Amino acid sequence: MNWRKTTFVTVALITLLGGSAALSELFISLKPEPPRRPDEDLKRFVKTEVVDYGELESPVFARGRVVSGNEVTLVSEAAGKIEQGQVSLKKGTSFKKGQLLAVIYKDEVELALKARKSTFLNSLTNILPDMKIDFPDSYDVFLNFFNEIGLNESLPELPATENEKLKIFLASRNILSDYYGIKQDEKKLARHSLYAPFEGTFTQVNSEVGAYVNSGSQIAKMISTGKLEVEVPVENSFSKWIRIGDPVDLYSPEGQVEMKGRVARKADFVDMNTQSRSIFVQVVNTGGKELLSGEYKQVEFPGHLISDVMEMPRGAVFNSNEVFTVVDGKLKKEEIDIVKVNETTIIFNGISEGVHLVVEPLINVKENSPVSIFSAEEGNQSPGNKQKQVKTQLGR
Repeated sequence: MNWRKTTFVTVALITLLGGSAALSELFISLKPEPPRRPDEDLKRFVKTEVVDYGELESPVFARGRVVSGNEVTLVSEAAGKIEQGQVSLKKGTSFKKGQLLAVIYKDEVELALKARKSTFLNSLTNILPDMKIDFPDSYDVFLNFFNEIGLNESLPELPATENEKLKIFLASRNILSDYYGIKQDEKKLARHSLYAPFEGTFTQVNSEVGAYVNSGSQIAKMISTGKLEVEVPVENSFSKWIRIGDPVDLYSPEGQVEMKGRVARKADFVDMNTQSRSIFVQVVNTGGKELLSGEYKQVEFPGHLISDVMEMPRGAVFNSNEVFTVVDGKLKKEEIDIVKVNETTIIFNGISEGVHLVVEPLINVKENSPVSIFSAEEGNQSPGNKQKQVKTQLGR
């Protein structure tokens, strides 16, 4: 009996719930649906500008890094121990042009050169008496040459020998071969002393004083501090607006012009990773400010006149080159010809003058949607009035 009561109660509850749901659906269907306004009657206000072409100047802004105009690796041309020069061989040490940077041990080479000069003097002593008899016209010239030779100085220039017999005489006594052999040894000795080719500083030191180096070893890297440039990578499409010789302004982090420069050269290649082209700016006036290699500067390249164009916000362009115009109160798609792309704007032409061009981004709209132009008078109203006016327009 209990299971019959339970079954009866369950069936009754299901019937009751089902009936309630059916009655709810019936009442909802009997309620009259409020009239809906067609979507095409809804209008929105859009900001437009009348297309009017003219001449524009569009500067290029970019960020670049200060680099040295001369970056040199100091390489040893001789083998031996590094000895102290006139400056400390340490990273960050500054030096003047012509200063002795370092010396590769040269005592043995220097003594060997002096010994060879002494032998050469002895050879000249032996031929001078014969020259006085056989070549009296050249005797005084070679005697002066003999007197000018110093063991601690470079050999003077060998006197000219236009006389064929004299030339044969000197060659037979090994005077010519000894002379040029000594000049070669002087060149080798000079390679043991490393002088600064410009005013600069060491950026990297691989071997310090006391270290042993071989011929061809890289001792240090150095840069010129007297000739600095700013390497500015710009998009390849922008580089055509930059010309060699253009004046350039360099800005401080505060946005103030602090230095002047000019475009020195443009790279003839594009970086394959960034697809940018390097523009090199030579700083011509630092304005009393310190310019250091490695720091970054904001650079403004001048704008060149572009004729028959107009400027508009980038956000109003969609699908790369399409914009909306307003024709007879409805949106129409138009394609434009983009001349130059800036950071927030584009410069274009390609559509007829006098057309109302939408200059703001539109969301969830389609072609032929009804719109109203946002006039200048409406733009002067307060935000509250604008909002009220839009609501009124939408509620009609």
